[in-house]
Amino acid sequence: MAQRLDSAGLTFRQDYFGDPAGWTALVCLLEDIFGIDIGPLQQLGGPDPTSMPFGWFDAEGELAANISAFALPFVLNGRIAHAAGLQSGAVRPLWRGRGLYRDVTVKALDWCEKQGFEAVILYTDKPSLYEAYGFRAIPLHRYQGAAPAPSTPAAPARPLLPTNADDLALLQSLLKGRSPVSTSLAVTVNAAMFLINTQLDPDIRISFLEDRQAVIAWKTDETGRFSLLDVVAAEIPPLAVILGGLEITPASVEVLFRPDKLGWEAAPQPLEGGTRLMLRGLGDATPDFPAMLSPMAEF
Repeated sequence: MAQRLDSAGLTFRQDYFGDPAGWTALVCLLEDIFGIDIGPLQQLGGPDPTSMPFGWFDAEGELAANISAFALPFVLNGRIAHAAGLQSGAVRPLWRGRGLYRDVTVKALDWCEKQGFEAVILYTDKPSLYEAYGFRAIPLHRYQGAAPAPSTPAAPARPLLPTNADDLALLQSLLKGRSPVSTSLAVTVNAAMFLINTQLDPDIRISFLEDRQAVIAWKTDETGRFSLLDVVAAEIPPLAVILGGLEITPASVEVLFRPDKLGWEAAPQPLEGGTRLMLRGLGDATPDFPAMLSPMAEF
């Protein structure tokens, strides 16, 4: 039997990102529950303009439960799916067990259907929670292999700082005109998520290849492994060009999406970790080749 809603002492609201108090309440909720600070997003262009939050607020304006939906078109097997994403799902411990999360989830999914989205995706470490709503897990794979010989760059890459006004404007422009990084599985639009992820992980480096008008999101580790997280460009440059522009010769390479546009062959490896990508809709479709969404699209 579905859990009955007990909303005594609470007020339901939606579409409150335009209200500074409502936005601040969400920032506090996510920081308190997950230790994630999305506050800097306001200085990076603000939340996704397509976002529609659903939440229950207490009498003091604190957000007790929230989930947010937003437009997230993505490519699956060469076809663009008119899809939505769900994110920022959380309930404060004091208010759990009252059916609030189920209520906002149902409201969000109903809104997605009324908007005409053909699919909905989300990330979760509790996949069984969403199976009841028709979601299924999509197997995710990264690629790992030897580094190609770097190409001689026309000019070396330069670092970008999203907190710098000029660099932010450049990033926003390139994000608007980006091509999907893979034909198998990739988002087509994800400006807000890309920008906030640059602030959530201090190890992520953002570099600009001016001659290719390409932004590279990458990391390295103590073993000399180069991790390519994302490429933002109208035309994706080969991996050899990326490494040449960055002026590095790594011991090994991992690419956290299918590298079908990089001119580089490597073996797929199942992605380890507890977070799963869940998909609702599109029948039983899954990537035709091992693939994953870029971590810069995680939400």
